[in-house]
Amino acid sequence: MTRSSMFPTLCWLAFVTVFVPVSNIGAEQPRTFESFAKPFLHHYCVDCHSSDTQEGNVALDGLVGVDVDNSALWKTIWEQVALKAMPPEGEEKPTLVERWELSTWITDQLQTAMQDRGGFHAHLKPDKGNHLDHGLLFGRIPEGLDPPSSPARLWRLHPQEHLTRLNGLINAEPAYDPKRPGLRTRGDHINPNEDGEVKVYYGLDRVIGWIGGTAAYAAAITGFPPVLTSENYHGLRSYADLYSVNGAEATQIANNAENILRFMAYGPDAEPYQFADDVREIDQKYKHGDLRGLAQSLFYGKSTKRPLTPVYDLMAEDGVTDERLVAAVDFLFESLTGRPPTKAETRQYLALVKDAIADLGKQEGVILGLAPIFLDRDALFRPELVEHGEPDEFGRIMLSGQELALAINAALSYIEPDEALKQAVATGRLKTREDVRREVDRMLTDDSFRKPRVLQFFREFFDYDRAGYVCKDTKAMLAAGADVKPQTHYRTMFNMTAHTDRLVELILNEDKDVLHELLTTDRVVFDPNQDAPYFGEFVSSDPPPKDPDKKNAKKASRRVTIDPAELPKGEPIHVRVAQVIKSAKTVRALTSLPVEQRRGILTHPSWLVSHTDAMDNHAIMRGRWVRERLLGDAVPDVPITVDAMLPAEPGQTLRHRMRVTREEYCWKCHQKMDPLGLPFEMYNHLGLYRTKEQDQPVDTRGEIIGSGDPDLDGPVDDALDMIDKLARSERVKQVFVRHAFRFWIGRNETINDAPVLQEAYRAYADNGGSMKSLIASLVTSDAYLFRKVETLRGQDRSATGSRTNR
Repeated sequence: MTRSSMFPTLCWLAFVTVFVPVSNIGAEQPRTFESFAKPFLHHYCVDCHSSDTQEGNVALDGLVGVDVDNSALWKTIWEQVALKAMPPEGEEKPTLVERWELSTWITDQLQTAMQDRGGFHAHLKPDKGNHLDHGLLFGRIPEGLDPPSSPARLWRLHPQEHLTRLNGLINAEPAYDPKRPGLRTRGDHINPNEDGEVKVYYGLDRVIGWIGGTAAYAAAITGFPPVLTSENYHGLRSYADLYSVNGAEATQIANNAENILRFMAYGPDAEPYQFADDVREIDQKYKHGDLRGLAQSLFYGKSTKRPLTPVYDLMAEDGVTDERLVAAVDFLFESLTGRPPTKAETRQYLALVKDAIADLGKQEGVILGLAPIFLDRDALFRPELVEHGEPDEFGRIMLSGQELALAINAALSYIEPDEALKQAVATGRLKTREDVRREVDRMLTDDSFRKPRVLQFFREFFDYDRAGYVCKDTKAMLAAGADVKPQTHYRTMFNMTAHTDRLVELILNEDKDVLHELLTTDRVVFDPNQDAPYFGEFVSSDPPPKDPDKKNAKKASRRVTIDPAELPKGEPIHVRVAQVIKSAKTVRALTSLPVEQRRGILTHPSWLVSHTDAMDNHAIMRGRWVRERLLGDAVPDVPITVDAMLPAEPGQTLRHRMRVTREEYCWKCHQKMDPLGLPFEMYNHLGLYRTKEQDQPVDTRGEIIGSGDPDLDGPVDDALDMIDKLARSERVKQVFVRHAFRFWIGRNETINDAPVLQEAYRAYADNGGSMKSLIASLVTSDAYLFRKVETLRGQDRSATGSRTNR
């Protein structure tokens, strides 16, 4: 690793001043640069960062406030202060409260200074949540805090939630059957196909045959992927503050809407010859190879399988009646928004449809007239604007009516509320926290529907669902033990993600010590045909044999030796496969792993490969995951002046190549990551267990440093030793609760949320590590139920967007 200039490091005076007592932490005090920030800087920083000293080429004594020109410097000060990167060891340090006060002041000032330059949002992103010190949240709760609440907001739907709602319009899927969990069910998470595409397909349930092989079949099926986007980074990806809907997305949604409505009305867009009671009835002249992969190569059963909705009823009979139009409008609105329309909304959309029919005739007018419902604000966002109700003394209003019902429902489900929740709203039995708790408990114990949002949390917390998307160098992949057909690797990874999904659901169903079990279980959902090499042991990878005549030099390849895993037969367990896959077996084996080699999800190939790069393991990424997700700490952003590259040294171990990160200006941050990631070197970048790397005994030693838990700190022998220690730690469980808070509340925690977090942790711990108890505590908390209107910061409450548009 190299750098072109010194990384700014803040040196501090050995002097402590407590600016705000803990007992007055919530008090209103005007803070300016002169009265607040300047004294802090002069007490702790200027001794080393004055015009005369300029440690790290940074001078702070000339600062007069926060503005656009010095915003980058203030961002560095914020991260260094918040993450306790300064003062250096041996110097007296500011208190946690002082650090929090200054950090909050800086981010507030940066938001104001940057509001006309694209804004400052870095502190709102999920990966910055740990910048609030753990001790402030799980220590003694300060006096004088305002009670928790969240901003009044428009929360854009998760891409999976939006896609699932659209899928419900065109595909008839059964209710959840706990005895057959391998089957797709209504409202289920939509898995990627074997090529990694997440798509909703038209008419799958009616396909009775096709021309060509399975690849031709998959190519012939039409469908659409998610339109709403999210940032492609590790971690939580669905914050209320992050996303809006841009013009390109709106255009795509409108185009999909027309296709969906036509399918709802008429079914598959196919020629008459493609429909039959039996595929053998199809005339041979329509079965030629030229149709392979085209929509005309599919054959459909004659009987209708798709949901027959009021849209179908409207188009199936001659003429147009208000009754049919209203039924179609109301059905579509509720399916897309999760709530029935108001009378005004029905009138609005009814008028649009009638105008379109008058201009274009029934066939086209109905389609184009109904399409705008797909772009309704509430079809793309979940409103939490609390437009009704009186604020309490703290300016908070509790969610009520449909907003409350949708918020409760969205904690677990991607589709509209069930009948019981609808009735609770209609009969006035959804007004108090006790009412909310009743409905949440009922839904958590209801086995009649999936809870895909809970599964999504674990996908985003562990990041095990990214394995199939890590593009691998073909030679490096083959040398590590992959199949000779590289595409087989990616398909195996997507299948392994589904297997890990099923293991997570099994542990959630047991609901005992959920985090500990996920980290330490020896159980695995296993497909011996595909998974055995990846759960096996890498033995050697030797250069190709020398050919003295050099006749076959091009054909020669490395000789890779692996011992595929031979696991106990286990018990049959179902997994879900992609919608497009026909006749796929859903049964796998629930079996056990050798405990001397693997333990928990962090040793499964789906997680290990998700945290690699094209060529090799990524010990830094793995270590950062442990630091952030399990220890509740963070690492400052890499300065743009740092060339964060390891030396290219073929034939050397990764540990040896990472020696450059131990240079003084790198090690300050890398000590937080490298010793936590290197223990995973007992697996190669395809997740195979190994005892040697580059013909040397693999070095799996590591260390837990600065965890915040003295009993946790210390050396570890390997990944298994480290996982065991982490799984027993109370701090790790508390950090897990922090991430659950972020996912379900949709924002980073603040100091005011300390009571919510502590209560949620007690609910989890006191009930034997119950995820249901944790979720119930969060969804009935003030942070989930109460909103502050003024936090909209002047945005138009009727706008179809959130504060930022990424």
